[in-house]
Amino acid sequence: MIRAGYDSMTGVAVIMLGAGIGTLGSTINPFATVIASNAAGVPFTDGIGLRFLILIVGWLVCVAWVMRYAAKVKADHSTSLVAEMKEDNEKHFLQGVSTDDIPDFTAKHGWIMAIFVITFGLLIYGVAVLGWWMGEMAALFLAASILVGIVARQGEHEFVDNFLDGARDLLGVALIIGVARGIVVVMDAGSITDTILYWSEQAVSGLSKVAFINVMFWLELVLSFFVPSSSGLAVLSMPIMAPLAGFSNVGAEYVVTAFQSASGLLNLFNPTFAVVMGGLAIGRVPYDKWLRFAIPLVIILFILISLALSLAV
Repeated sequence: MIRAGYDSMTGVAVIMLGAGIGTLGSTINPFATVIASNAAGVPFTDGIGLRFLILIVGWLVCVAWVMRYAAKVKADHSTSLVAEMKEDNEKHFLQGVSTDDIPDFTAKHGWIMAIFVITFGLLIYGVAVLGWWMGEMAALFLAASILVGIVARQGEHEFVDNFLDGARDLLGVALIIGVARGIVVVMDAGSITDTILYWSEQAVSGLSKVAFINVMFWLELVLSFFVPSSSGLAVLSMPIMAPLAGFSNVGAEYVVTAFQSASGLLNLFNPTFAVVMGGLAIGRVPYDKWLRFAIPLVIILFILISLALSLAV
């Protein structure tokens, strides 16, 4: 992006908002939507139309937001939110980099890309049609990684080192899910869940459907700050939140949508979310600058989601 005449904020926004809106509008995401739907006791396909609507409209809003900013920066670099870092960023990212360094795209690269695409096609088909879950998905990814290692002609040590690096990145997620699940077990065994449900029922009794689903959305936003992992938050909150929907005659699938939308929205700028802080650090974008760029967009998406949930119920 810098080489093309934009700035580091543009490059970070393309990746962060692309990933963020995909999470916010998840349709069959096994690590958010499917986990939450299972915990809520509803098929993950319930409410998928609403999630597609949020995904498509939210994506269009993000595209327009980034392109508007990028066009403004390219026309006048002084309008960049990181204008004072322009020289440092160009030196950091472009020094010693030449188009001559880009390797040729060979048949080997083509085969690896094909394996990548086929793997995710099989993942979607397996989860959506064959009822695959963690065991089958793990086997699929393991087989695909071994196949890529063979095609890339990686040696045994190189392959194992790369595999361990990838596993290391997922360790934190696994620990969060385990701890969150442990909290639910303790709450169930101590009748704490029943107590929370009782008092929550009293709090939401009398609320209209629209008020109820928006209160759920706000609650999940708050919880997302403390539990930035979408999987961990689903395991922690859905067993409590989903049964409350029945008290206001709202489908549990809308509570699932409220959960994943809240989690995805807050994690666009959540300082407790490692992806945000790590991504900004790699892109050399200060957190306060990212807030100036992202908060107006977050407000727009917040209104969009609230309207979608309200109209749906």
